[in-house]
Order: sequence, then structure tokens, then C-alpha cells
Amino acid sequence: SYFEIKGIELMQNIISHVKKLEVPIKNEEVLEIGKSDSGFNVKTKKGDYVAKKVIFAAGTERSKLNVKGEAGFLGRGVSYCATCDAAFFREKTVAVVGGSNAALTAALLLSEFGSKVYLIYRKDNFFRAEPAWVELVEKDKKIEVLFNTEIEEIQGDKAVGSVKLKSGKSLDVDGVFIEIGSEAKTEILDDLKVKKTPKGYVIVDRDQKTNVKGFFAAGDITDNSLKQIITACGEGATAAHSSYVEGKQES
Repeated sequence: SYFEIKGIELMQNIISHVKKLEVPIKNEEVLEIGKSDSGFNVKTKKGDYVAKKVIFAAGTERSKLNVKGEAGFLGRGVSYCATCDAAFFREKTVAVVGGSNAALTAALLLSEFGSKVYLIYRKDNFFRAEPAWVELVEKDKKIEVLFNTEIEEIQGDKAVGSVKLKSGKSLDVDGVFIEIGSEAKTEILDDLKVKKTPKGYVIVDRDQKTNVKGFFAAGDITDNSLKQIITACGEGATAAHSSYVEGKQES
């Protein structure tokens, strides 16, 4: 036997832990981050904050298919998070787009809830995925893999009802889960002159420090090679400890 916890449960537990420690959680959109005499100014839609240190853990943004109907049906059948939304599609038919580990694991999770899962991939094989995940997908009778296939349009009335493929064929589906990768949206750091990779990921050292003193980064937004919850949590802990140590050395 082994212990298992779903991603959404783990996130909820972490939030509960933070609240128990009485750490304020502000659900606000950050508009600007700039330097100040005391450290940093963080401007949001609701107000301004001053901080001696900043840990940037913004995560990444899911890549879009950029097809007709995608934006319009967001939250009404189109999703970028199977972990978050799989339970809403119990006994439903869904499509998963992509061919990476994320796409395959999303399809496997959705098969636990749904009645049918189409796994749509534009290549002719899962060359990016781990063989273990490929084997599980191939054994799952609820999952039908469609190689060399692309979606041209997501269709429906009040919610997703079908997808039109570039071949001209249509598939009746209740949901479309898009798992084609993520992008680093870090333009907000340009004024601080934080060093990034060509793809926008923040460059950090082993202490999660950036090239800007007092500014740390953690999680998927950094230039690490493994994008998983366990590594993101570890980087967050390292960043918090490093910022504390740096603050003690300065005082």
C-alpha cells in the first residue's frame, strides 16, 4: 500500500497551513515591482507595498492553442488544469490536447472521472513522454489516442459541445483540456533588470538568489530543469531561508 494525495488537495493543505501560521494572503494582481530606498515597491491593483526582500514565485502561464472558441469557452468546458477541473467532468466525454507527460497524466486522471477521453496529439508518437505513462495510457480502455491530429475549432452553445479537427472531422466532447506546455511571463521584471534565460525564466543560484540583491525567485518560473510541486516547494523554502539569512547579515 502507499499514500496518495491529489495535487488540488495538496494545494489546499498548504493554504490551510499558511493561514494557521497567520500569514496574510492578499489576492491581488501585481502591476509593477521597482526598487526603493528600503528595498522594493510592489504595486498592485488594490494598493502599494514596501518590502525589504521579495520572493518571486509567479509560476508559468499555460500555452494556448490559439484556435477559434478557445478563449470564449474558458471556464465553460475549456481548461488548462485537469487537477483542478477533472471532477466537474464525471461521466462526461473530454479531449486532452498534447503529448508530454503532463498531457498523458491529465488523460489518466480524467479517465478516472469521465466516460471517454480523446488524447489528441499533432505528432505521430509520444516521443517526449516517459514510457511508463505511455504504457498506462495504452492500457486504459477509456482513452483513445489520436495521433497526427489537430483541433481547428472548439464549438458549442453555452458550453463546449464538440471540436472540429483540421481533417474536417468533428468529435462530440463536453470539455477540452489543453496541455501543450507553459510559458514564462516575466516582462514585469524588466525594469528591475533581473537576468533571465532567452525563454524568460529567471536565473537563480543554489540559494534562489537572482542578480538583483534582495530579490529571490522560486518554482516553475526559475531556470530549473524539473517543474514539479515538490521542487517548487523546496525552492520556496530555500528562498525564504536565504532571504532571512541575508537580512540577518545586513542587520
